[in-house]
Amino acid sequence: MSEARLHRNTGLDLMRVTEATAISAARWMGLGKRDEADHAASVAMLRALNGLEMDGRIVISKDNRADGFSELHTGCAVGTGRGVAVDVVVDPIDGQRLLVQGRSGAVSVAAMAVRGSMWSPSPAAYMEKLVVNRAAAAALVPECLDAPVAWTLALIARAKGKAVRDLVVFLLDRPRHSDLLDEIRAAGSRVMLNDDGDIAGAALAAAPDGPVDLLIGVGGSAEGVIAACAVKALGGGMLARLAPQSDAERQALAATDIDTRRILTCSDLVAGDQIFFVATGITDGLLLDGVGFAHDRASTNSLILRCETRTRRRIHADHLITAV
Repeated sequence: MSEARLHRNTGLDLMRVTEATAISAARWMGLGKRDEADHAASVAMLRALNGLEMDGRIVISKDNRADGFSELHTGCAVGTGRGVAVDVVVDPIDGQRLLVQGRSGAVSVAAMAVRGSMWSPSPAAYMEKLVVNRAAAAALVPECLDAPVAWTLALIARAKGKAVRDLVVFLLDRPRHSDLLDEIRAAGSRVMLNDDGDIAGAALAAAPDGPVDLLIGVGGSAEGVIAACAVKALGGGMLARLAPQSDAERQALAATDIDTRRILTCSDLVAGDQIFFVATGITDGLLLDGVGFAHDRASTNSLILRCETRTRRRIHADHLITAV
């Protein structure tokens, strides 16, 4: 792995990328135009990334799924080509459904690490995930992904000094999770069902003082790699395993040497500590405030995580829109 080091202000540079993206995406709030919002946000993010002094490469993106975007595809070169060689993972709109329906919780996200740090499971599109904060990180064992969910919930509750009924579980509202949802409810834990946005969900679950105790279920692989950057920077714990959802995805993976049965940790998904994770709110949510507009100004709220120092910054900014 490269011995290059990322400058301590890398997070601020990356924040300018997610700010510009969030401002662009926020114009589409509640308009019901998913493709148009996605395209506008992706173009804004690519433009901002290409202004950074770096030799960047998109490690994995959502282009393995039907809702993927072409502007920031897997393998795409970003940055000026000068500076430190880095791996980059992005999601211009984490929570596309939330944005186009005018609902809370959509964010713009980007993460960066020195080249060779991030695992790229392409052509995998989906991944099973379990995320907790640092209070429960040491309690996670590989068996958590295969054991009855009641057992896993009891393990996490014990580590956090809570009753199982007091846990809050973040779960995407998907047909594939119907049995899992029934198990969680039968165990007595509270459930935060969300239409979209499992990167923000992972950040909430990994935060030491967040409103969510764990994230569980199957979501995007690209989102899983981005989430791992946040979880590792927050000192949380994460288990993951590829979970192909179609015959085409299974066949594509069979043609590679990727072990779909392997259970991965944060350090398997992103190595080392030269890692930055940044998110900017698009619509108001539990993680961040959304973009606000007032005549020629826009306000943003961002989160910057630096793994090396475990620094967590929340930044409110006011922008002259014509300057963004």
